[in-house]
Amino acid sequence: MKRELLAATALLTTLWMAMPAQAEDPDHVKQLLSTKVCSGCNLTGADLRGANLTGAHLLGADLRGANLQRALLNRANLEGSDLTGANLQGANLAGAFASDAVFDQANLNLANLASAQLHHANMQGATINGANLAGTQLFGTNLNIGGE
Repeated sequence: MKRELLAATALLTTLWMAMPAQAEDPDHVKQLLSTKVCSGCNLTGADLRGANLTGAHLLGADLRGANLQRALLNRANLEGSDLTGANLQGANLAGAFASDAVFDQANLNLANLASAQLHHANMQGATINGANLAGTQLFGTNLNIGGE
């Protein structure tokens, strides 16, 4: 009996730990895609691959673990947004404003960051292999980047 209880507890603990701590709010995803305005939204883990978010307003949005691969984020306002662990591979962030944004462990490989403003952004462990950084402003940005 004790063994069965211990096994059940171990199984439930493993399942609980494997579940994501948070998931995106589906209404916030719909709002973003229809209006391109979603300040402070919960978009954690959202699948936004290839989305046209040109000029979107995402101030303070939670985009941790979001898939923004090949997304169009040119001229987007990402000020104060959290993109920790986000996949931005091949995304277009040309002219984006991302002051105080967090890109920790983000994949920015092949991303277009030309003329983006990343003032005081945090890029701890982010990868930027092959990214276009022409004209990018990086004032006060933590560039302790990783690589693959």
